[in-house]
Amino acid sequence: MAFVNNASLALGGHDPRSTDLTEKQEEQILAPVDITRPTGDQPPFEAFLHYARIQRAAELADTRAGSEAEEQHWGGLVKRAFGGGKKVQAVPSDASDASAVGAQGEGEKGEKTYIGPDAEAISVDSGDIAYKALRVASWQSVFYLITTDILGPYSAPYSFAQVGYWPGCIVFFIFGCLAAFTGYLLMYMYGRLDSPQYPVRHFGDLADRIFGKWAKHVCNILRSLQLIFNVGIIVLGNGQGLSQIAKFHVCFTVCIVIWTVAGMIIGQVRTLQKFGWLANVSVFMNIFVILVTMGVVSHQLPNYAASVHPIGPVITQARVVQPFEFQVTGILQLVFSYGGAMIFIDFMAEMRKPMDFWKGMACAQLLITLVYMIFGVVVYSYQGQFVVNPANQGISGYAWQTATNFISLTAGLIAAVLWGNIGVKVIYETVLMTFFRFPPLHTQRGRVAWTFSTIVYWAIAFVIGTSIPQFSNISSLVSAICTVQFTYSFPPLLALGYQVQADAAKGDRVWDPSQPTPFAHRVDSWRDWSRWQRGLWPMLWLKVWYAVMCLASLATAGLGAYSAVAAIIAGFKTGSHASSFGCKSPVDVR
Repeated sequence: MAFVNNASLALGGHDPRSTDLTEKQEEQILAPVDITRPTGDQPPFEAFLHYARIQRAAELADTRAGSEAEEQHWGGLVKRAFGGGKKVQAVPSDASDASAVGAQGEGEKGEKTYIGPDAEAISVDSGDIAYKALRVASWQSVFYLITTDILGPYSAPYSFAQVGYWPGCIVFFIFGCLAAFTGYLLMYMYGRLDSPQYPVRHFGDLADRIFGKWAKHVCNILRSLQLIFNVGIIVLGNGQGLSQIAKFHVCFTVCIVIWTVAGMIIGQVRTLQKFGWLANVSVFMNIFVILVTMGVVSHQLPNYAASVHPIGPVITQARVVQPFEFQVTGILQLVFSYGGAMIFIDFMAEMRKPMDFWKGMACAQLLITLVYMIFGVVVYSYQGQFVVNPANQGISGYAWQTATNFISLTAGLIAAVLWGNIGVKVIYETVLMTFFRFPPLHTQRGRVAWTFSTIVYWAIAFVIGTSIPQFSNISSLVSAICTVQFTYSFPPLLALGYQVQADAAKGDRVWDPSQPTPFAHRVDSWRDWSRWQRGLWPMLWLKVWYAVMCLASLATAGLGAYSAVAAIIAGFKTGSHASSFGCKSPVDVR
């Protein structure tokens, strides 16, 4: 699994370096965007296209230099690390925003108010205005954020050990190209659906605009699932590292308990913008561990005690022949390497010109692919079948092993706390507040609910880490169920839905915000075959490609989930892995 620098995730994709936000502003940013009209249904698809065109045209006409905004975005990091720095004020950017503020009247701050000629079609609130004020990032900033979000290829050597040199390099390249393609699809759809009237803040919002609320709920559930499993996996990896530092004299379950309790305590902090600089430091910690690992493994024997293979000479192969499920598990580690698509929409929502996202994304994916392959090939070349996941725990010398563990454990705890923070907030905002009427987080009752929610969240992560102490297999399972969907399955599916609706709309009259009813411009409905014909036949080859890619990705996910579960069961049956809630460490198999 790739350890993550989640400075960008501490506020649900909003980089804490960009501004100092109050707790209530954070809550507004994370809160689900409700575009439901007062009549109970959603605005027409054409309304999203209409306002998005206006917004993109305004961005294209904006020729201002971005140096001042970038200074706040980057230079503010150093100032805020020492408690200084200017605060960006959420000021209405134009007259329409000002009128929106005035239209709120005597209602609660942040309460939705419907304005405009079609009074049912447009919703604006103070949170949206503040959100617009945060758009300062350039594509260079996005390059940094994507790289630091994914960079940390501790699982790459394990992937090569499962499939060999050539399959590993080929799969890395193909998956990298497909990840770049799906990233472009997300940018394309974002540019045609996002606007101040109907802001697209997260992946679920994009699914909502195309398929409706059910799709948004699916994305939010999978996102929450991936976040909590990520915390559990990091806690498991940290437990392995701590057991190595203690020379296996401490019960492994106790090692995980230590990290769980630490997360419960630190996770009580609800606002994490003050920790943004610390999260950035963790990036350089991970880079240091990567460089040290490559240097040390070239001069030391493999860590035989952490490997299930019998002691013998190091064997490297162009193509590894072994049971299918183990090869699929290795490939899914590569998929985890490109798992940043889940928050690409969050990055675009931070950009002053989101249509430049492809530049930062393409450069980042290229760099990530090269770094992963180099690191994976180098470590595999020296350790062969004895590669350990994560890779630095395969160092045999206690001094360097302990040094890299201390650094990676610190970086891992930072990542886990930030994952946990955004994970609790996502579940709290999208599930507990929406369906169970929990109080807002900035209230007194909300703070109490946050405390208990954080404890329960980390307790679940503890159960995940200790019940299945198989680092590679559990991360492969999460990759199959969640990561594959956000990176490879959902983008082409959303693109197919978008293109069908956009092509069908070309036969309608022009949508006008002042029309008497929202759907008065349509010449037919989806109950008529004529609309399906207009939607499906134009560029049929492209839509077939989207469908094939989505189905192939879903098949890969299903096969991967089956293989991961089979590998987990086999690990418990053969005794080659640690037992659930046991005292024996997974990296002490001798």
